[in-house]
Amino acid sequence: MTSRANIACVGAGRMGRGIAVAFAYAGHTVTMIDVKARSAEDFAKLEADAIGEVRKTFSSLSKLGLLTEADVDPLIARVSVVPASQSGAALSEAGMVFEGVPEVVELKREVLGSASRQVGPDTIIASTTSTILVDDLSGAIINPRRFLNVHWLNPAYLIPLVEVSPGKATDPAIVDEVKALLEGIGKVPVVCAATPGFIVPRIQALAMNEAARMVEEGVASAEEIDKAIRYGFGFRYAVLGLLEFIDWGGGDILYYASRYLEGALGSDRYRAPEVISKNMHEGRIGLRTGAGFLDYSGMDIDAYRVKRLQAMVDLLRHFDLARPPVLDRG
Repeated sequence: MTSRANIACVGAGRMGRGIAVAFAYAGHTVTMIDVKARSAEDFAKLEADAIGEVRKTFSSLSKLGLLTEADVDPLIARVSVVPASQSGAALSEAGMVFEGVPEVVELKREVLGSASRQVGPDTIIASTTSTILVDDLSGAIINPRRFLNVHWLNPAYLIPLVEVSPGKATDPAIVDEVKALLEGIGKVPVVCAATPGFIVPRIQALAMNEAARMVEEGVASAEEIDKAIRYGFGFRYAVLGLLEFIDWGGGDILYYASRYLEGALGSDRYRAPEVISKNMHEGRIGLRTGAGFLDYSGMDIDAYRVKRLQAMVDLLRHFDLARPPVLDRG
């Protein structure tokens, strides 16, 4: 696959449009393929709506300083929408295909199977779902070694992270190609096993449900909970990963805090997993012992801490919360 490979998006909905913006911005030609049989009039409406949304997105990015208004038309020129009847030509020229149709297994298997019969033998095919596992779809695809799940977080054109989930049949070399393609357009790919929810949806489902539960229980108002997330929870995890944060405080702190919350709130959803106590018994507590979930051996810990704290100071300035010290000048 070339560095400027043609991209095909099977489905011209929200996900296809977001992916189209991300790739067109980075210099790729992108074709969105309608999967429904429509009249010429209905297709014209869909095409106008899709291209109109792409234009609106690029115009918004120009207002945000990522491009100039003069850049909008050349970028839009890289994006096209074709009807289902013209899918063959679009797919035959694609270096990579992203499926983005509704979350219905039968529909996904149908469009993915059809796409796999129309692309070249080495064209990479990806589903963007995070709810249907790659191995539940790969049986519909000719040559499933080149198939995997590639889950984008909305808005796809802005959020850096993309979750890449290979299946049992996926060739590891294909994973490397997809990672290189995504990195080439400025994304940050992470590879995860084919398990329900992948990484981000699984973690955020717990967090969102707990936030809603606290509103339900009268712990705090929605406004106060969101303020706590923005300036506390989210603030720290924009700099430190969750597991890195455990290492900062120490896995033993999480272990005892989890035991307290489990008992005080009467719910095993706060119970620490076995890996926490296992790490404690092995002396892998975190920064204090040189290893936890991450390995800090050979690292200049002081320099590492300063780098992370500098990032937090930068966030304070971003939120306009950095203030000079109050000094008494006599």
